[in-house]
Amino acid sequence: MINLYHKISKETSKNITQLYSTSFSFGIKLLDKSIHDAIYSIYGFVRLADEIVDSFHDYPKTEMLLEFKDETYKSIERKISVNPVLHSFQMVVNQYSIDIKLVEKFLQSMEQDLDDIHYSNDAYKDYIVGSAEVVGLMCLKVFVNGNETLYNNLEESARRLGAAFQKINFLRDVKADYQELGRTYFPGVDLDKFTRIEKLKIEADIQDDFKYALEGIVKLPSSSRLGVYVAYRYYFSLFKKIKKISSDKLMEERIRVPNTKKLYITFESIFQNRFNWI
Repeated sequence: MINLYHKISKETSKNITQLYSTSFSFGIKLLDKSIHDAIYSIYGFVRLADEIVDSFHDYPKTEMLLEFKDETYKSIERKISVNPVLHSFQMVVNQYSIDIKLVEKFLQSMEQDLDDIHYSNDAYKDYIVGSAEVVGLMCLKVFVNGNETLYNNLEESARRLGAAFQKINFLRDVKADYQELGRTYFPGVDLDKFTRIEKLKIEADIQDDFKYALEGIVKLPSSSRLGVYVAYRYYFSLFKKIKKISSDKLMEERIRVPNTKKLYITFESIFQNRFNWI
């Protein structure tokens, strides 16, 4: 019967991913089927932790996050959990020997989100590492499947891709983060007076991350290259839309990529991958 529980746990994380992120779900489908469950499980874990700090405003979320954190460590040590999301996640951590320090760093970044803070340069960089870069490294562990040499070669690229995605999320969600959650992630930026110069500086930083990340994507195993490349293309398309609008407009609306554009990117990427044009 334990195999049935394993299956239910994996399906729970898959459902969370599909309901919360259609783009990420579609990207996972382009990965080799053998690693679908592992990436769904990582996303389910990350999404659940993020939901505690972002949505549980009418509940004791500080206490709940601490309980979630404690249960995460226990599940990894025991290799089982009554929480299906944590159970599927611990299976991935143990199967792919994901460094517990990556998990700790991620959970520390979630604790930072419990407070309404304005980030310094150091705090901003540290948050990017914990909330995004280490998630990319968890996925990279799955992608390389035990090849430590390849992992070490691609580590910085994976970090930069995660950082680029997160910074774009910050720009896309800047209105909600600031007005609803009281968060200002970008150091030294007064969002009441968000200027074009400040926006350009942030965009230049993201552009640099993207350039470095692409150099690593092309070196990924064939089992993961297409899925990661499509995710890269989705976010780069979103980035281009953000670049075209003013800082004032960004504070008024959430920018999206239409589904038709996503489909075009997907099919074009499949074609490029088939002929080794990535």
